[in-house]
Amino acid sequence: MNILTLDAGGTNFVFSAISDGKQHGEVIKKPAYGDNLEKCLNTILDGFQGISQNLTEKPDAISFAFPGPADFNRGIIGDLHNLTAFRGGVALGPMLSEKFKTPVFINNDGDLYAYGEALSGTLPMINEELNKNKNQKQYKNIFGMTIGTGFGGGFVHDKILIKGDSIAAGEIWVTSNRQSADYNSEEGISIRAVRYFFSEFAKIDILDCPQPKEIFEIGIGKITGNKNAAVLAYEKLGRYIGDSVANIITLFDGIVVIGGGIAGAKELIIPGIKAELERDFNKLDGSRNPRLTHKVFCLNYESEMHEFLKPCHKKIKIPFSKKEINYDFEPRSAFMFSNFDTSEMISMGAYYYAVEKLKSKRNNH
Repeated sequence: MNILTLDAGGTNFVFSAISDGKQHGEVIKKPAYGDNLEKCLNTILDGFQGISQNLTEKPDAISFAFPGPADFNRGIIGDLHNLTAFRGGVALGPMLSEKFKTPVFINNDGDLYAYGEALSGTLPMINEELNKNKNQKQYKNIFGMTIGTGFGGGFVHDKILIKGDSIAAGEIWVTSNRQSADYNSEEGISIRAVRYFFSEFAKIDILDCPQPKEIFEIGIGKITGNKNAAVLAYEKLGRYIGDSVANIITLFDGIVVIGGGIAGAKELIIPGIKAELERDFNKLDGSRNPRLTHKVFCLNYESEMHEFLKPCHKKIKIPFSKKEINYDFEPRSAFMFSNFDTSEMISMGAYYYAVEKLKSKRNNH
C-alpha cells in the first residue's frame, strides 16, 4: 500500500510517503504557520501534493498525526494550544479527502508513535534480541512516551492500538505525579520543565535560562556553565518521568519506550528515572513496600540489556505426571529511550494505522 503521512508539530510539518512499509523518497519539511489558518491549511495541501509526487501510483490513503483536542474519527480538529489558528472546529480530514479523493485518517501523535514503535521499531527489535539469546519470552505490550514541547503517549497490545471510548487513551500528560502533587505530569516532563528546573537550581530568572540542549551540554561539561544545576535539572526531570514509567508498568505490564526532542539528553535523565523506580512506598505499619512488583531494566545500559536478554526459565514437573513444562520464574519489564527517529516512528505508525483501517473497511464490505 502507498500512504501519505504527516508528523504535525507546533513549529514544523514533516511529510513523507510510505510504500509497503518503507519510506519512499525524501521527506518534505515545511513551517507550520500555526497562527494563520489559511496559510497553515495551504501548507498541508502543498505538502501532501509535493510528497505524492514521490509515488508512481495514486495513494491508497492519507494518514497522519495531528494535535488534539479533536474528533479524530471524523477528522475535525478542535481548539489547539500550539496551532492557535485552529478554533471552533476545523474539518481538516474532510477537506483533504475532498481534495485528494482518498480516505483520510488522523490520530494523536502519541498513539501513532507507540504504534510505530510496536510494529516496526523498539518492540520487534527487543523480541528479536530475545530470540537471538534463546530467551523464550516475547513481549506484546508497549507504551510509547513522547517528550518535547508536551508529554504524550499511547498503548499498543499485540499489534492493536488501544483507543478509549472518548479517544482519550494514553493522555498521560494530565495525570498526577508524586514529585509535585499540585501539578500535572506534563509540567515536569517537557522542554519547558528542564528550563524551570535549571533556573531553580541555578537561582536565575527563567528569562535568563538557556535552552535544554545548552543545559545538557553544560551538564556533560561540553560548554561552561553551572554544571551542578544542569545535572540536577535533568535528574529532576528523570524523577518525574520515572513516576510515570512506574505507573504505566504497574497498570499495563509491558515495555515503555521514550522518544521526542528530550531523548538526546538521556544520559543525564536515566539516573533520575532509576532513582524513582527504586523509591519504595511507606506502609501504615511503618514498613516499606517496593515501588514495583517486578524488576525493571534500563535497556540503554549495555549491562542491563545483557541481563534482561538472558533466559530466565526452567523445567518443572507437573504434579502426579511424568511431564515437565517451562516455568518463567522471573517476571521482568523494561524502559528505554528509543534508538529510532521519533518522527519516522510516528509516520510508520500512521502508515500501519491506515493499513489496518483500510483492511477493516474492506472486510466489513
